[in-house]
Amino acid sequence: MITADDGLAADRALLGRTSTAQRVADILGTRIAEGFFKPGERLSELDIGTALGVSRNTLREAFRLLTHQRLLTHELNRGVSVRKPTVEDVRDIYRVRRLIECSAVQVLTKRPAEYETLAKAVADGDLAAREERWRDLGTANIHFHGAVASLAHSERVNELMTVLSAELRLVFQQMADPRRFHERYLPRNHDILEFIGKGEGPGAAALLSSYLNDAERQLVDAYAKLEPAEES
Repeated sequence: MITADDGLAADRALLGRTSTAQRVADILGTRIAEGFFKPGERLSELDIGTALGVSRNTLREAFRLLTHQRLLTHELNRGVSVRKPTVEDVRDIYRVRRLIECSAVQVLTKRPAEYETLAKAVADGDLAAREERWRDLGTANIHFHGAVASLAHSERVNELMTVLSAELRLVFQQMADPRRFHERYLPRNHDILEFIGKGEGPGAAALLSSYLNDAERQLVDAYAKLEPAEES
C-alpha cells in the first residue's frame, strides 16, 4: 500500500524542477513586460536555455506557466512565441479592471494606509513625463493602478492584477506612440488620488470608471486599425 508520505517523496524531484521553472517563468515574464521580447516573436529553447543555464524540460515548464498567464502562445510545429493581444483581449482586460479597481475604491470612507504608495506612483509618473520617458510613464501608471487594486486587501486580487499588468504591457508595446496614450491620463490619476486621499470612495470609483472606459476605447480603436494592417 502506497502511503501519502511515499507519494510526496516521489514528488520531491518534480518540486525542485517546478520551483526552478517558476523562477525562470518570472524572469522571462519580466523580460516580456519590459519589451525585451516583442509580441509575435518566436522564442528559441536553445538560446534561452543556454543563456539561463537550465534544462529543456525546465524551460518548457516555464513556457507552459507563461502560456497559462496568456503571455506566450504555443502553435503546433511552430513552437512558442510571445502572444499578440487582440481587440477582444483588450476589452476583457478592461472589463476585469473595472470590476477590481472600481470595487476596491468604492467602499473607501477615509484615507487608506496605502495612500503614500499611490502618491509615489503618481509622482513617478510626473517625473517620467517631465523627462519625456513615455514608457516609464506607462510603467508608473501600471504601478498606480496596481496599488489601487491592492486597496481590496486580497492576495488573489493582487495576483490577478500582476497577470493583467503583464498583459497590459504587451498591449502598450503595440502602440506606436506611447506618449499619445499615456500622457493624457496622468492628470486623471491626480484626480483619482485626490478623491482617494479624501476618503471619497464613490467619487473615486466614478472617475476610475470613466478613465477605464476612455482608455479601453482608445486602445480598441488603435487595435482596430492595427489588425487589418497586419492581416494585409
